[in-house]
Amino acid sequence: MIYDTLQILKEQVETWFTEVGLGKIIVLENIALWESGSDDATKVDDKVVMTLLKLEEESTLKNVPSYKIKDDKTEYYNPPVNLNLYVLFSANCDSYDKSLKSISRIIEFFQGKKVFTSGNTVYNRTNVALDVLEYFKFILEMYTPGFEELNNIWGTLGGRQMPSVIYKVQIIQIKQDKKRSAAEVITHVGGNLKDIL
Repeated sequence: MIYDTLQILKEQVETWFTEVGLGKIIVLENIALWESGSDDATKVDDKVVMTLLKLEEESTLKNVPSYKIKDDKTEYYNPPVNLNLYVLFSANCDSYDKSLKSISRIIEFFQGKKVFTSGNTVYNRTNVALDVLEYFKFILEMYTPGFEELNNIWGTLGGRQMPSVIYKVQIIQIKQDKKRSAAEVITHVGGNLKDIL
């Protein structure tokens, strides 16, 4: 689901960039390649690069019961993992003004559309990973790190800072429908208090 989410976002932003005349310059790649000196570094030249910075478990949804009743049996499952993703959009364009325009357009796009669902989002279903995706919903909000945290981020990525913006993608749910156990459904409680005493 992590790749699916990022791929859907990439397609959405890329469509927006084409509409506003900036072209298909969005890539889903690691911005740390930029100054790596490897052959892969050319993948991020003159591009706006989407990089996954961090995963975070949404602890408020951790204790939700996970079971379903099927054919008069209760089936128990491990609870799903709910994640928040932190995604860095870095403008590594051939000119500084184009980089700034690109970041402005990204902010403009997500200001206009913060909630992405399977009902309001058109995406390429021919992609092998996305063809089985039936329902999704995620919400984006801008994340603004302080100067020290921003310095640490770019230091970790091994490069000089470039025009960028970070978005927090809330809530991605990952679950495996693997039954842990099953038991009969309790339909009534019998006996009386005299039996206990």
